[in-house]
Amino acid sequence: MTDLHHHGDAELAPGLVDLAVNVRLPAPPEWLRAVLHASIDAAAAYPDLGPARTAVAAAHGRPDDEVLLTAGAAEAFVLVARAVRPRLAAVLHPSFTEPEAALRAAGHPVTRVVLDAGDGWRLDPAAVPEDADLVVLGNPTNPTSVLHPAADVAALARPGRVLLVDEAFADTVPGEPESLAARRDLPGLVVVRSLTKTWGLAGLRVGYALGPAPLVARLAEQQPHWPVSTPALAALAACSTPAARAEAEAAALDLEGRRAALLAALPPSVTVEGSPRSSFVLLRVPDGERVRAELRRRGWAVRRGDTFPGLTTDHLRVAVREPAVSRAFAAALTDVLAPAPDPEEMP
Repeated sequence: MTDLHHHGDAELAPGLVDLAVNVRLPAPPEWLRAVLHASIDAAAAYPDLGPARTAVAAAHGRPDDEVLLTAGAAEAFVLVARAVRPRLAAVLHPSFTEPEAALRAAGHPVTRVVLDAGDGWRLDPAAVPEDADLVVLGNPTNPTSVLHPAADVAALARPGRVLLVDEAFADTVPGEPESLAARRDLPGLVVVRSLTKTWGLAGLRVGYALGPAPLVARLAEQQPHWPVSTPALAALAACSTPAARAEAEAAALDLEGRRAALLAALPPSVTVEGSPRSSFVLLRVPDGERVRAELRRRGWAVRRGDTFPGLTTDHLRVAVREPAVSRAFAAALTDVLAPAPDPEEMP
C-alpha cells in the first residue's frame, strides 16, 4: 500500500540542499515577519476570524460566508472528509496524497483515477466515474506540475457532487489563468488555497477554502472553536492585500525564468514529465532509487516519486530554486547518471 503520509520534509537532513520541499522562501519576507511579530502582542486575546475572512473574501470577489479559514490546506481536506458523506469519492492521481488519506481515515470508499503519462498527465474529465459524488484533484497538480484548463476542471461540477480542487500552487502561475477561486456559479465547488508555498509559512499552518455558503457552514461545523491562531490570521489578512498579491505575481513571473534555467541544465537522459507550470518539476530517470540515494550522498535532497499513486521509483520531484542552485544540481545529476567507465578501456 502506498504511504499516503510521506511528504517532502521526510527527505531532509542537516547538510542537504533542499530540493524536496516546495516552499519558495527559507523564511517569510521582512514585511510579513514584522506583521507576525506584531501579532504576538494580540495573542492574549482569543482569535477574531472576521477581519482575515473579509480580507480573503475581498481578494477573491466573494462574500464572507463563502470563506472558511483553516489551519493549512490539510485541515480543509479533513473537514471535507468529516462533513461530506460520499457514496463514492474519486481522487485523481498522481496528486497530493493528503485528501485521499483523509477520506480513507474517515471510512469513505475511494476510487483512484490515474491520469495517463502518455498524455502528459492531463485531465480527462471522461475518466471520472459518473457516479462519483465527491471528486478531488489539484490544479496545478503536485507532483506533475501540470496546469489543467479551467474549462476541463469546471466540467466535473454538477448538482449532487462536491468538486474539491486543491489550488495550493495556483499563485505560482502568473495571472492564475486556470483558477476557479472566483467561480460562484459551479455547484458543489470547493477550492482550497494555502499561503505556505509562496510566503514561507509551512510552520504556521495557514490556508482557506472557498465554496457555497451552505457547504462552507457544514465544513465549519467540524472545526473546533478558534481553529486558526492569531498570527495565522494576521498572515491571511496581510497576504490578501493588493500589494502582497502583486508581490506574489512578480514571484510567479520570476519563477518562470528559474524553471526554464533548471530544465535547460538537465542532462539529456532525464525525461521531464508533462509540461511543468509550477514551482517544481517531475523527472523520470533510469534506476531512480539508486540515483536518489547517490544524490543524497552528494548533498542533494529530492522528493521520491513512488509514494504518489501512479508513479514509480524512477520518478523524482525537484523544486525550482535559484539558477545557480539548479545548475549545480543538474551537474551532480549528470555525474550520477554518467555510465561507469569500462575497466577494459582504462589505461
